[in-house]
Amino acid sequence: MTHDIKKILIYFELPLNCYTFATLMGILYLVPTPVGNMEDMTFRAIRILREADLVLCEDTRTSGILLKHFDIKNHLLAHHKFNEHGTTANIVERLKSGETVALISDAGTPGISDPGFFLAREAIAAGITVQTLPGATAMIPALVSSGFPCDRFCFEGFLPQKKGRQTHLESLSEETRTMIFYESPYRVLKTLEQFADVFGRERKVSCCREISKIHEESVRGTLEEVIAHFKTTAPRGEFVIVVAGKEKIKKSDRVKNKLIKRSEENNSSE
Repeated sequence: MTHDIKKILIYFELPLNCYTFATLMGILYLVPTPVGNMEDMTFRAIRILREADLVLCEDTRTSGILLKHFDIKNHLLAHHKFNEHGTTANIVERLKSGETVALISDAGTPGISDPGFFLAREAIAAGITVQTLPGATAMIPALVSSGFPCDRFCFEGFLPQKKGRQTHLESLSEETRTMIFYESPYRVLKTLEQFADVFGRERKVSCCREISKIHEESVRGTLEEVIAHFKTTAPRGEFVIVVAGKEKIKKSDRVKNKLIKRSEENNSSE
């Protein structure tokens, strides 16, 4: 429809102002998909995926199963971290020409530890409307069910596997907000042990696995307790690890600690 309107405007040599150009451009939708339970798919997400001119996905095989489940017949194009720098320019041009494009990831919300940021940034720079649908993500259910404060938190996603991992963890040693991490079952125990070294073995933690699936489970306790659990019970499934922030020292305790320190310094100097 937008192509026809543009042709008419050009044919009659009518001015194309900024507003008109914006209406002629397509829309990029970032569409969340279930992290495990298909019932978490929203009506709006299904409609957008049906109506879009193109659906971008990480893996056409995985997303093909999703679309088939909801009887969505649409063209899938692979768009992932290994090819996004090569495919984005063409996608932006298609959006400029008036096409509607939907981006999905294998599970969850695009851009949250998945491809999405780069395309969204380039589309915004080109003046294209970018809309993200509310929907499934693993981090929020894990945070809310952890029992830790939810008013202030930081999402760390997957930690670097090697280079910079320890430095990054040490930078969080004084973090007072609740911290959220993603981890694979193969590295959960190692990661928890690193957390214990940096945050202390008494720090509270909640390990949530298989969110929204049949075997969803949360293991809560101190880092020492949870480490002991996974030494006897092999971790399975994808994990969201929620770590309590460092407790803030009360003002009265700070004053008390300063007085004790000053007293110790005076005694040592005598």
